[in-house]
Amino acid sequence: MNMRKSNVTRRRFLEQSASGIGTGLALRGSLAPGKVLGANDRIRIGAIGTGGRTQYLMQLLKKLSGNEMVAVCDVYEPRLLQAAQIAGQGAKLYRDYRELLESREIDAVVIGSPDHWHKQMTIDAVQAGKDVYIEKPVSHSIQEGVEMVRAVTSSGRVVQTGTQQRSWEHYLLGKQIVDSGKLGQINFVYTFWYQNYSRNAEWHDPRGIQPTKLNWKQWLGSAPDQPFMPEKYVLWRWYWDFGGGALTDLMTHWIDVIQWYMGTPVPVAAFANGNRYIQSWDCPDTITCVLEYPKNYTVTYNGSMASNIDDGGIEFRGTQGTLKIDREHLAFYSEESSQVPGTNAPEPEVFVRSLGDGTRAHLGNFLDCIRTRKAPTANIHVAHQAARASHLGNLSLKMQRKVKWNAQQELVES
Repeated sequence: MNMRKSNVTRRRFLEQSASGIGTGLALRGSLAPGKVLGANDRIRIGAIGTGGRTQYLMQLLKKLSGNEMVAVCDVYEPRLLQAAQIAGQGAKLYRDYRELLESREIDAVVIGSPDHWHKQMTIDAVQAGKDVYIEKPVSHSIQEGVEMVRAVTSSGRVVQTGTQQRSWEHYLLGKQIVDSGKLGQINFVYTFWYQNYSRNAEWHDPRGIQPTKLNWKQWLGSAPDQPFMPEKYVLWRWYWDFGGGALTDLMTHWIDVIQWYMGTPVPVAAFANGNRYIQSWDCPDTITCVLEYPKNYTVTYNGSMASNIDDGGIEFRGTQGTLKIDREHLAFYSEESSQVPGTNAPEPEVFVRSLGDGTRAHLGNFLDCIRTRKAPTANIHVAHQAARASHLGNLSLKMQRKVKWNAQQELVES
């Protein structure tokens, strides 16, 4: 981690960060039936929905001590076999996740299924006595999130959601900077995410999918029955039956950070506008979403799937300073500093580069909480709150109007 013009030392930062991880809330419940883990016991993990993201999580887990991958499950045979190779010899293979959950030899599961499966798989897992790492967004609708919060809370299981910024070192520092008041009054937060699906087609090429090795009906699950389309299987995030486009896939990450930093778990209104200019998906490839929050501030999200330049990030703009943060770095600029000649900005007072992907630390927090029974950094409550903001944006997009959220009654006002 490199710092420039900063009064924050690495040691001080790490000490402060460590004290802020997690909420310290104890959870009820024990581990898988018949097993209570000691300090030297290995946490036995099963992976459900073993596409690219889950395979990456599995690879990270193998680098963390105190756990072992004992089972993998997928309805598409090639993905299942790839995951089995990562898990290693002895891992059991399943094609129905419910059979995996019946195993008493599994303490926890990692779920990387499409969004429309998140609710049912998570609820089934906690009811089976498993702790859960579930990718974001935690739900496919606001109501699903409500049901998940209720089920997880009553179960006492540990549920961590894949909004890994909450465990990432420089994002923890960003929270400290905002809390310090150095930005003054924050009235505007600008956030964005740009990806180029045309240029990076190898990420999501549907041509290699083998339909004879895919249980399409089982993959559809609760979604409406429809003919198999390789594009929908590979690009499910961009079809309403399975995902929620850029807002749930990408904006959820940034909204979670913003709500965390600002202490505002729910917007009061949302307005979104978008269109399909380069793709034939259900969801827009270009979108803008505006969210209004208590404490008198507004968030704007811009997204496009036609350009990689700048990737994604957040800018907190206050009366005394601006904080810019993304997955590569953090920079704080003071309004009192002189501008660098030839630019419209001063040198940053604090500049920190990321040490790497915070997902590894996030998984480490999950494993720690399985042992301690404390609430993880991205628990089910904050996960629901982040997803809810994105769902409100999509509701506005579909209704073609501004929507207002009644937090007291938990519903969209007519």
